[in-house]
Amino acid sequence: MQAGDEDHGSCRCGQVTLKVKGRPLMTMACHCKGCQRMTASAFSLGALFSQDCVEIAGLEPVIGGMHGELRHHFCPHCLSWIFTRAELFGPLINIRATMLDSTAEFAPFMETCVSEKLPWVTLPARHSYAQFPPMEDFPKLMGEFAQTSG
Repeated sequence: MQAGDEDHGSCRCGQVTLKVKGRPLMTMACHCKGCQRMTASAFSLGALFSQDCVEIAGLEPVIGGMHGELRHHFCPHCLSWIFTRAELFGPLINIRATMLDSTAEFAPFMETCVSEKLPWVTLPARHSYAQFPPMEDFPKLMGEFAQTSG
């Protein structure tokens, strides 16, 4: 995806739709047990966007999963996990990359919670963190992602 491009996507049933504008600020995989359980897979795959670049239409997503600092939003009909918001991210929204039509373009640049990673998982991520990285690392990571992904 280039800066002016748009991508579209939806939940499994199609009743919540997404439109994102431009490239993500970063892509990431999370190996925590919570993500493994919410995705019924080995990890979750996310694409971080400014909320100004994301349009969500259709049914109003509901908050599910474990509450706390993270707000995981799901389709109220098919219960697909669509995106996550967190106060610590400010105006950023972490879209589940598998909800977007161009999923193949979202290889993870960073992986988190590798201390919980299943032993047979190997990803092409350039950066790995045992847990979640400190917020002060994000500007550097997003800058590097912008240079290497464009």
